[in-house]
Amino acid sequence: MIDFQYRDERFADIQMLRYRLNGFEGLTLQQKRLVYFLSQATLYGRDITFDQFGRYNLVIRKTLEAVYTDLRIDHDTDDFRALAVYLKRLWFSSGIHHHYGCEKFKPEFSKKFLRDALHTVDSRRLPLAEGQTVDDLCEVLLPVIFDPTVLPKRVNKADGEDLVATSACNFYQGVTQKEAEEYYKGVTTKNPLNSTLVKADDGHIEEHVWKADGLYGNAIRHIVYWLRKASSVAENEQQRHVIELLISYYETGDLKLFDDYSIAWLQCLDGKVDFINGFIEVYGDPLGLKGSWEGLVEYIDEEATHRTQTISRNAQWFEDHSPVDPRFRKPVVKGVTANVICAAMLGGDEYPATAIGINLPNADWIRAQYGSKSITISNITDAYNKAAHGSGFKEEFVIDQKTLELIDRYGDLCDDLHTDLHECLGHGSGQLLPGTDPDALKAYGNTIEEARADLFALYYIADPKLVELSLLPDNEAYKSQYYTYMMNGLMTQLVRIEPGHQIEEAHMRNRSLIAHWCLEHAGDAMTLITLPSPGEGSGVGSTYLQINDYPRLRQLIAKLLAEIQRIKSEGDYEAARQLVERYAVKVDPVLHEEVLARYRKLNLAPYKGFINPWLLPVYDENGDIIDLQINYSESYDHQMLRYSTEYATLI
Repeated sequence: MIDFQYRDERFADIQMLRYRLNGFEGLTLQQKRLVYFLSQATLYGRDITFDQFGRYNLVIRKTLEAVYTDLRIDHDTDDFRALAVYLKRLWFSSGIHHHYGCEKFKPEFSKKFLRDALHTVDSRRLPLAEGQTVDDLCEVLLPVIFDPTVLPKRVNKADGEDLVATSACNFYQGVTQKEAEEYYKGVTTKNPLNSTLVKADDGHIEEHVWKADGLYGNAIRHIVYWLRKASSVAENEQQRHVIELLISYYETGDLKLFDDYSIAWLQCLDGKVDFINGFIEVYGDPLGLKGSWEGLVEYIDEEATHRTQTISRNAQWFEDHSPVDPRFRKPVVKGVTANVICAAMLGGDEYPATAIGINLPNADWIRAQYGSKSITISNITDAYNKAAHGSGFKEEFVIDQKTLELIDRYGDLCDDLHTDLHECLGHGSGQLLPGTDPDALKAYGNTIEEARADLFALYYIADPKLVELSLLPDNEAYKSQYYTYMMNGLMTQLVRIEPGHQIEEAHMRNRSLIAHWCLEHAGDAMTLITLPSPGEGSGVGSTYLQINDYPRLRQLIAKLLAEIQRIKSEGDYEAARQLVERYAVKVDPVLHEEVLARYRKLNLAPYKGFINPWLLPVYDENGDIIDLQINYSESYDHQMLRYSTEYATLI
């Protein structure tokens, strides 16, 4: 059997993995057709994400692909090899900014090399506008690629700055943060989730809505075409209704239809195949309003779903016993649905890097009235776990053999359970007080929400209830999660930060906030200590996390959860700002350099991404699909170049 997980395709700080479609052969032909049609709809959204992440991304991608594939250019040079790495990073991040840190990539090839290469390439293969010359193209693109002061951050969240004007994402054109906030203030008839906000030449501000006959129309029409094909092979009438509502939303851009679709989607529980397709998460917008396009096709992992269904059946117990103020608890928990699934296709903002768990819909009012649907992606977590085993990472950073054995025994189980609790219950827990604006926390909302869900999961993973429910084997298991979570938040996630930079990404800020707040309040219960490094001379030491009192740490987690829920429920912007700025953003430069040095010795890539399986339909003589073949052998380069050809819709 091919060990497809470990074909080590690495570049920059990234390692590419593969995921297997476990149990796919057990799907019916109708379900396989449904997976294929939904997968096509997922792949056709790719160009939208590129354009959302920066106005020049598509032009730069097509330009560099033309250079990369031109055989007249010498490929055996340092400049060409550096351009190849830059292009691979651009593919991975759907643009010229890092997918996690949001800083602009620094090209290691020269400006002269690129200019000369563009004059070598057949100009018909370049994305030249009507009347534009190669020199004109260079004048536009070279500053964007090479000047570090031009569009330096995709998403800027620095306190006190104009977050819209200083962010390179393409959700706003010509408007300031103040103008955007004023435009959407108290107005529910506009389209903050699925539109670009533009200042026209005459100075007035208007929305360009993303819909079939509007902005991104060609891509959306292709998505709709494949959704119609999917509707024709839906597993049941309810699933068909969900797909038709999504089509109607794409055709009109009407967010009321998106709400209707979201409610119908979370109530559609009978089929084995499911999907996410649309403008969903708002992390890519500094104001937390605009949805990045993403797609995911999935089918249920029947065996693993037992775990999440046990959690969801007990949702009311967890809500009732939460350590938050009773005013902020839901009196009745509605519609909590949780499945473990296998991903069949990743797209848009879920590709090549993807989440391991998802909880939707995001609208608080829908969660309150109708509930939510959660998934944990088993074949993705399995690929991550297999890639991590034997890497030496834990041995380098975990304090002692006893703790290592604890993590080896319980770590994978607790990681999965933490994700389940975070997604299935954490995001769906609690309630806003009447009159609280769901967007009151503004730029800090995403970090606070992720911290709320993580704290919920951390609090309950240590509860004896989980042993009672047979979700954990004993009352010691949770300690492995506490140790690895705090170690990550305090130290090891710093391998993803460039020297001199602060923490920007919402999930990283969340983990840093929780870990540093607990460290400050823990006293002797949790400390960072320096111990001699194995094999080093005297006087040389390394920093380790030491947890002396796990029950005390759980008490602190309960206290912080209560405060974070209060902030969310009351919309306390200033309290959110102070928590995030004090605990979540800053990096200790001395500790940072130590962590980076220790990590470099391991020769590991801090980021992982995935190459999609290639779904190849088998047709009969009438042109009908009679089976799907799954090809796991496609290389990263081939997949990206193929996608840029087969699914190009906007350039």
